[in-house]
This record gives sequence, structure tokens and C-alpha cells, in this order.
Amino acid sequence: MGDRDVVAALLDSQGRSFAQEAGIRLRDTPQPLYQLLVLARLLSRRIRSSTAVETARALNGAGLRTPRRMREATWQQRVDALGRGGYRRYDESTATQLGDGAQLVMDEWGGDLRRLRAEAAGDVASLRRLLQKVPGIGPTGADIFLREVQDLWSEAAPYLDEKALQGARSLGLPDKPSRLARYAGESGAAVFAAALVRAALDKKVADACLRRAETEHTPEGRTE
Repeated sequence: MGDRDVVAALLDSQGRSFAQEAGIRLRDTPQPLYQLLVLARLLSRRIRSSTAVETARALNGAGLRTPRRMREATWQQRVDALGRGGYRRYDESTATQLGDGAQLVMDEWGGDLRRLRAEAAGDVASLRRLLQKVPGIGPTGADIFLREVQDLWSEAAPYLDEKALQGARSLGLPDKPSRLARYAGESGAAVFAAALVRAALDKKVADACLRRAETEHTPEGRTE
């Protein structure tokens, strides 16, 4: 069993980005980029990723897909949408930060995060710093956003943060980004990074991938 066997098993079971899981059709346009920013904010808290994803779906379903709509919604409307997604532990503070964050995105970049990208002028450290100007987006949230957007914002790629590298170590894969990035293949760097993060978050995911790789890539488990 080699590294590529493990990667194949991982991508076969976990080959989707968090944006895809949240129903975000990620493109380099203002609305999906903002939806990704909100998802990054939700995922960055100590809460199950499945709850954060479901909450992002609930916010989008409530029509809060743009900074203008988020800003114009009442605080209670935001709380209610967060509650429908199961994000109850942090709903009140998150509702406030989502409103404040939407206002900042409007004020700083006219509601278009591509302007943030232009301001960073191709520097990843500047991207990370500018993202953290948004209320509720800290280092972890900035990492999540850049992990997910790296296939669109090529200057960020490969973006394999510590959580993704933790997943790689749990699978016995190289934990140097330059080496690890070679395994992304046609799935794309964002999908590969998300799969690694899931392996880091859930030991059962990592163990299942290793078992599957061992079974499918030994003579006994191979189908001729």
C-alpha cells in the first residue's frame, strides 16, 4: 500500500469541498465568495462541521446570500436562521458578527471580495491579514477561506494549513505542503485539502481510508 493508494481511498470517500457540501457553487463572483466567507466564519468555531455546513445552508435559504441582504436583515432574522441550522450555542454573538462583518465588507470592498484580492496584490500573507479585518474571521477562519478558494485564487495555492497537514499525518502521508500538493490531481487542491481536514477532525475517517486502501490495493482485495 502506497501513498497514492491512501489518497485514492480518501478522495473516493471524502472528495468534496466544504463549499460543495454547503451547496455553494463557488465561482470568482461576489455572491459565492461572500457565501464562502460566511461558511468560513461558521466552520471556525468549536462546533461540528456538519452543523456549520447546515447553518450555512439555512442562511442561504433565508436569502442572506450577499453582504447587503445580511446587513439589511434584522438581528432576530439572523438568529432565527442560525437556529434553524442548529448553530444555537453561538447564535446571538454570531448574528451580531455577521451583521457587522457584512457592513465591513460593504464599506471596505463594496460587497465584492475580489477587491480584497486586488488589494492584496498577489501576496498570500496580505490576503490572510485582510480577511481577518472581518468581524468573526480570525486566523482559523482565514485559513478555511483560503483553503476553499485556492483553485480560483491561484496565488494562494497550494494552501494546506496545519489542520490539513494534521490529516495528512494521520494517514501516513507527507506533511510538507510542496510534496503533499502533488497528490491533489484532478480533484483539485481545495477538495484534497478538505478531505485531509475531515481525516484530521474524525479519526474514524482516517482509519476507514487506511483500511480501504489496504484492502483494495493488496492481491487479496484486488479485482482482476
